[in-house]
Amino acid sequence: MADVHFDRVALIGIGLIGSSIARDIKALGLANEIVVSTRSPETLKRAEELQLGSHYTTSAAEAVQGADLVIVSVPVGASGTVAEQIAAHLKPGAIVTDVGSTKASVIAQMTPHMPPGVHFIPGHPLAGTEKSGPDAGFTGLFQGRWCIFTPLPDTDGEALSRLKAFWEALGSRVDEMDPEHHDKVLAIVSHLPHIIAYNIVGTADDLETVTESEVIKYSASGFRDFTRLAASDPTMWRDVCLHNKDAILEMLARFSEDLAYLQRAIRWGEGDKLFDLFARTRAVRRSIIEAGQDVDTPDFGRHSLDKKP
Repeated sequence: MADVHFDRVALIGIGLIGSSIARDIKALGLANEIVVSTRSPETLKRAEELQLGSHYTTSAAEAVQGADLVIVSVPVGASGTVAEQIAAHLKPGAIVTDVGSTKASVIAQMTPHMPPGVHFIPGHPLAGTEKSGPDAGFTGLFQGRWCIFTPLPDTDGEALSRLKAFWEALGSRVDEMDPEHHDKVLAIVSHLPHIIAYNIVGTADDLETVTESEVIKYSASGFRDFTRLAASDPTMWRDVCLHNKDAILEMLARFSEDLAYLQRAIRWGEGDKLFDLFARTRAVRRSIIEAGQDVDTPDFGRHSLDKKP
């Protein structure tokens, strides 16, 4: 098995994902040193208060010096800027990876800056919540979740094995695919649902008189679950939309066509078509549970409410 322990890990960005990685590294003893870097002095101060690392700096260039593993956890639109900042300071043989939700764009931004002898392996852990910031992270976030690598054609096999062992130590299941395929898959399973949620909640917010009364009061229905997605980090999702534009537009077009079909079925009272669609989508939910990506428990945050008298 590849060596999963690193002498020095640099975390560029310390939000939900970065802070969860830091907590897991400390809990599992996967590194001797953790260098935390973020542009915001306030966020860096909070990371230090939470004791997420052993060294702290607002300079990404300073953070990566001597690091064996560099994990970039910034909004995808900032990937190129970070790569340019750290390029000249990377240790020969270092592994550089990211956690971005789009891969083709990140590769295009970061690859030109990666010096020879540095192993750039794009990655994406499929884990997270609607929370953001260093306080949002927790140990075990990646347990049982997928981490997808989109290796470049000349990726070093030993470096890939070592990074794979690292994510498996964090509890992830690892898969590989090409960047374009990744971006299409994520457009339908993650990006489109978030966009739809933002749109539905935004529509409700436009109905000002309703939003101030019934929509909020009776939100213990489907609307509440949409608000959880719509509470996600706006900077992150702005960048996702801009940097996975083609795949998202393709999925939005397909969704619009299916929505028009549903609209016609409702308009003309075609109950058989409605029933067939709802039965088919119910089966998808069962498949997700069988795949271990959710549990068959009626929770979704309601358990604490249900306990109230």
